[in-house]
Amino acid sequence: MDWRPGYLDLYEDGELARRAETAMEGLGQCVMCAHACRSDRLHGELGLCRTGRRAVVASLGRHFGEEEVLVGTGGSGTIFFANCNLACVFCQNYDISAGGLGSEVGAAQLANMMLQLQSMGCHNINFVSPSHVVPQILEALVIAVEQGLRLPLVYNTGGYDALPTLKLLDGVIDIYMPDFKFANEEDAQRFCGTKHYPTVAKTALREMHRQVGDLITDSRGIARRGLIVRHLVMPGALDQTREIMRFIARELSGDTYVNVMGQYRPAHRALEHPQLRRPLRRSEFLEAISIARQEGLRRLA
Repeated sequence: MDWRPGYLDLYEDGELARRAETAMEGLGQCVMCAHACRSDRLHGELGLCRTGRRAVVASLGRHFGEEEVLVGTGGSGTIFFANCNLACVFCQNYDISAGGLGSEVGAAQLANMMLQLQSMGCHNINFVSPSHVVPQILEALVIAVEQGLRLPLVYNTGGYDALPTLKLLDGVIDIYMPDFKFANEEDAQRFCGTKHYPTVAKTALREMHRQVGDLITDSRGIARRGLIVRHLVMPGALDQTREIMRFIARELSGDTYVNVMGQYRPAHRALEHPQLRRPLRRSEFLEAISIARQEGLRRLA
């Protein structure tokens, strides 16, 4: 049987439209992401995410810099949302994530972006920094499905996601791709502006794995459904890497597809923090890979 995304079933029985309506109503006292700032985004308030009724899109296009299982030969169809719900002082895309670079789009425009990426031959639609714009995504998805969207959906997030919002996405998102950044709450607060980040991220990853399970690929090696976890290794923080790898292996699955990323370099406001002033050493990256294997993870990107 040919594979088809789960959101088609939800669309056909009207559940996708119902969830979009429920999510949009929630913007009136917004708790869409884990900040739960309760801003009235339906009526002009921007909240901590600096985003109102409409999503802000910074860019879209075929992206070949993602994981191989997403890129294939056609690329991953990225839609990059501005105003990330994290405030990482080391962000390399800070003009978008913190500066709000981009343009507001309505539901029909966002749907057209998805369809445009599909027509370009992309293997998936990759929503980058989507945590604060789930209602807008669901609203646009209804329109896109009506017009022929059939690609897997990737939820590419920093991991600071609210459990009720993730439950709205059950059966909608095919591939979850969170980044589990910090196991230390104080570092997460200082460097990302979050409260209780490790607890929130663990709860989110458990729910994501419950929904989609371990990563499944097709005969070409292209991802169809499942969980991909990213972990950006930070300078001098291999103890946190071990804690995160142990959590993934023991509480999710040893077959979780994990990308241990070694590309940290000082950016944005990182130089204000002594711990973050230097790039990651190659020896630290290699040790992080070794730690992941020691903790029982078998599928490393």
